[in-house]
Amino acid sequence: MTATSATKRKYEKPTWTNIVSQYHNPELSKSIWQIVNTFIPYMVLWYLMYRSLEVGYWLTFLVAIPTSLFMVRIFVLQHDCGHNSFFRSRKANNWVGMACSIFTFVPFYYWRRTHALHHAAAGDLDHRGVGDFYTMTVDEYAAKTKWEQFKYRLYRNPIVMFMIAPTVVFVVGYRFDFLKRKDWKRERKGLLWTNLGLLAVAVVMTLLIGLPSYLIVQLTIVFLGAGIGTWFFFVQHNYEDAYWASGDDWDYTTAALQGSSYYKLPRILQWFTGSIGFHHIHHLSPKIPNYNLEKAHNENEIFQTPVTLTLRTGFETTNLSLWDDENRKMINFRQYNAMKRAGQQDPTEKLPVEATVEAA
Repeated sequence: MTATSATKRKYEKPTWTNIVSQYHNPELSKSIWQIVNTFIPYMVLWYLMYRSLEVGYWLTFLVAIPTSLFMVRIFVLQHDCGHNSFFRSRKANNWVGMACSIFTFVPFYYWRRTHALHHAAAGDLDHRGVGDFYTMTVDEYAAKTKWEQFKYRLYRNPIVMFMIAPTVVFVVGYRFDFLKRKDWKRERKGLLWTNLGLLAVAVVMTLLIGLPSYLIVQLTIVFLGAGIGTWFFFVQHNYEDAYWASGDDWDYTTAALQGSSYYKLPRILQWFTGSIGFHHIHHLSPKIPNYNLEKAHNENEIFQTPVTLTLRTGFETTNLSLWDDENRKMINFRQYNAMKRAGQQDPTEKLPVEATVEAA
């Protein structure tokens, strides 16, 4: 994989705490304008998708592509509200975040809490599996049974991870997450309200345009939008020079600046994704509104040396599924199998760089 990566090092906290604070303050006019230029186009395109059914589903699907990108952008606004960075008022963040959840199918309070856990432990081997993509180490994978290895391979398969699973999770899984974590009272209550809101929308739309039309339009948007959003979240933490550590070796700042990539996107995609490509800065300081991330990046040299991915190099990360703790990098299953073919009794032993290159 071709990517520009910084020298792995720990960053001194004083070098960035004073820097990021100047970008924290949300601007009401910018936040309101983002709501206007996101929700109105989404609803117009949703209507056009419905009308396009009279022509054929092929046209509906084509219109669904920009519509799903607006769904992703709505989720970015919800994401900012979850970090209380979109408005100064916590109540405003909560209300707008809840409103966004009716469009994204993602329960606001429940997701906010799991996402906070992700931010608190990104790249921490001791705290995986909540709010992130579960990643096994080479040692862990080698110790699994053939059946367990098959299940993990299936889970990490791109078709499952970016096409099947996102739609299932967004449409079905999130509807029943209130059965989990019964001590999360506010989150469970918010999830139930989200479910009721989605049900109300479904009933109204069924009465207006019919259930088949509603399902075709909405499920197409969710299929594309959830897949695209999942991809962006995945690629920002899953690349060859990713950061994983455990115990006292784990460091929050290093995890942010080295374990979250700068996804350098074309301007149009950067707009649709709310500049979330500046993910290293976002993880360093989630209080920065999305519209201040690029400014923080451009004005501070310390933020300009993370792992940099492009559309091309981003796709090269898709098959990286195991963390090789010995060589300190992500590897794919083909590289793992090369370890075994190289005659190692224990595939977790350190693989020479030359062998890794030949296996690739």
